[in-house]
Amino acid sequence: MGLFWDLIQQSEIEKQKGKAESLEQRVADLEQELETTKDLLLRTLRILEERSGQDINNDGVIG
Repeated sequence: MGLFWDLIQQSEIEKQKGKAESLEQRVADLEQELETTKDLLLRTLRILEERSGQDINNDGVIG
């Protein structure tokens, strides 16, 4: 019975380890996606400000 229980526990530990690694990868992917989105937003804002001639984000600069 002890060996069987050890196998079950080891299996659960491996599952949790996989979930943690998966979660860490998901967080890393989300952080990268956020950076890409922020970069696109800033580039879009610059173009919009330059074309409209207005300071849309109120930073005191157009473009």
